[in-house]
Amino acid sequence: MADRSDIVRPGTRVLKNAILASLSLQDLAAIGSFLEPIALRERMVLQEPRRNLDYVYFMESGLVSLRIVAEGSVLETALIGNRGVVGALLGGYLSTHQSVVLFPGRAHRIRSEDLGRIIGERSEIREHIFRYDQALSLHSAQTGLCGVRHDREKRLASWLCLASDAADLHALPVTHDYISSVLGLRRAGVTETLIRFEEQGLIRKARGVLQVTHRECLEQKACCCYKLISGAYASARPVTATREPTG
Repeated sequence: MADRSDIVRPGTRVLKNAILASLSLQDLAAIGSFLEPIALRERMVLQEPRRNLDYVYFMESGLVSLRIVAEGSVLETALIGNRGVVGALLGGYLSTHQSVVLFPGRAHRIRSEDLGRIIGERSEIREHIFRYDQALSLHSAQTGLCGVRHDREKRLASWLCLASDAADLHALPVTHDYISSVLGLRRAGVTETLIRFEEQGLIRKARGVLQVTHRECLEQKACCCYKLISGAYASARPVTATREPTG
């Protein structure tokens, strides 16, 4: 088993996950002994629908796509990056979604039963995860509404902004095929819209990468769903606990 002592040692640990970084030293010590670092490979499946969740993943870097899978079709409902956690279902251990690594990165994982016991004992940890889970639920619900109500350009601008936020990146290693498949849009339409965005100076396209170059204008192109979703995450964002100074 990996040495995890640096997770809870003041002054030495560097936590990029927003939830873990916000915990007091006491709460971090309570959960830290159960956390295991793990590398997340592209296309790695972290959870499957209608399967028991063995692990919960506190994201450090990379990006995970949360999806509904039915009859061979895939619809992405949310994106999870280092502000969040994959698989922390406070109501039980049975997943309703598929979670797949979109951009490779790293995470700290913990067994679901261990996390369940800890959040039963530690109200601060439970509250942080609950608030994030509420924002994630709104994200998923709003995505469904967006797909019915809003046009291709607005949806695509929103997705680019949300992906950039979640991954904390301006260069997104995604293809036109991927975006069209998870948003349920025609590939030709996605390509046409991205060409228009590039002509307007909002993005720059390279092989397999989309670089966001004018973020403010891209947000203006996005539908109202982007502001609603990003606002929910901002409201749920935990405040980093005050640490005692170290020598």
